[in-house]
Amino acid sequence: MSQTEPEAPPSLYAAREPIFPRRVKGKFRSLKWVIMAVTLGIYYLAPWIRWDRGPQLPDQAILIDMANRRFFFFWIEIWPHEFYFIAGLLVMAGLGLFLFTSALGRVWCGYTCPQTVWTDLFILVERWIEGDRNARLRLHRQKKLDFRKARLRLTKWVVWLLIGMATGGAWVFYFADAPTLLVDLFTLQAHPIAYMFVASLTLTTFLFGGFFREQICVYACPWPRIQAAMMDEDTLTVGYRSWRGEPRGKHRKAETTEPQGDCIDCMACVNVCPMGIDIRDGQQLECITCALCIDACDEVMDKIGKPRGLIDYMALTDEAAERAGKPVKPVMKHILRPRTLMYTALWSLVGIGLVVALFIRPDIDLTVAPVRNPTFVTLSDGSVRNTYDVRLRNKHGEDRPFLISLKGDPALRVELEGTIYSSVTVPADSTHLQRVYVIAPKGSAPAEHRRTEFRIWVEDTASGERAYKDTVFNGRTN
Repeated sequence: MSQTEPEAPPSLYAAREPIFPRRVKGKFRSLKWVIMAVTLGIYYLAPWIRWDRGPQLPDQAILIDMANRRFFFFWIEIWPHEFYFIAGLLVMAGLGLFLFTSALGRVWCGYTCPQTVWTDLFILVERWIEGDRNARLRLHRQKKLDFRKARLRLTKWVVWLLIGMATGGAWVFYFADAPTLLVDLFTLQAHPIAYMFVASLTLTTFLFGGFFREQICVYACPWPRIQAAMMDEDTLTVGYRSWRGEPRGKHRKAETTEPQGDCIDCMACVNVCPMGIDIRDGQQLECITCALCIDACDEVMDKIGKPRGLIDYMALTDEAAERAGKPVKPVMKHILRPRTLMYTALWSLVGIGLVVALFIRPDIDLTVAPVRNPTFVTLSDGSVRNTYDVRLRNKHGEDRPFLISLKGDPALRVELEGTIYSSVTVPADSTHLQRVYVIAPKGSAPAEHRRTEFRIWVEDTASGERAYKDTVFNGRTN
């Protein structure tokens, strides 16, 4: 008796079907063009903006100076110990993302996310070279690789690769003087790390914008799964008015007694979607709220003489009112509600705090680190000496003399290593590590005073600015 082979289990993997969005015109598509041009213009051109900071400082307006551990943004200079400014900006970015998502859904994803912007650019190049949706579909389904298909594909990939190289090149320009680095890159004199970054960003831009596209949004990005916590029934997001559009079907001139919705099932909303979804199926994780389906549907409604807005920005709370034919809430009532007002208040508080901290920060600063090995030294004349490493920070654009003095026990005196004076010159816009000795004469305090608090003062003798740090003197004896 023969035994039959067991059936193989069905595959759980589905190969990706490429998406070829159709070109569409409308207010949301125009808005996306403007945002794409502005964001890409800022990204590519910002490293080339000059800003005069004086003869001893870089003149690049936006510069992440890793060698000197500083960040320059026009007239603002952030030092390593001021990383809280960067942390504050990240907090503001997060709160801003929460605010816009709770008000208008995934507008960040649909308009300003780098993945969306570069994918839009790559699709634009693809359309210029291969044609609109139908032409690209025919080319994709063509099995035979003839000269025309090879020429179009190769041309498209070369342009994509050039865009990727420009993207990677623009990124490294933020970390060094852009004109100098550009020459070094082309003369093969740049640091190998620069070439590594350019190569990696070229490859990721080429793959993410050209081939992976919607897969990055669906599988790699965590935000689609987090956004639900930011949205509620008052959030304005792109949706389909099924109560108006159903039952869908082709409109015929002959009158019929069957009810007919406004949707003619033309698939225009699906054909323009960069994610390849049907918005008529309801809210979906893949939807990035780019609103191109609104433009496509409005264009069809104009042609068949139906009112616009079959697909539109709407809130769930308006559905019952619209079904009953009652007026809906004004847009601003959806946007200005407790959740969005709370996010706005938090965002504003963090921003105001950063601005205040930026304007009240001193132009001189110091840190004091007592040397603990040993804690103190008893000198030959019986006096006791403590050693401190004082790091002086001069944020001015020129060299400044800093006077170091003490306040506390009048018996304590200060000496600076390497000089007989009580002052030291700190170079412009830099730090200087100075070893400082604090000495207590023999018998200057009772034996029980083993620790004495005092204050180290630093004064910029050119401007009169002062800064201080409190510390402790150890080991005084009779």
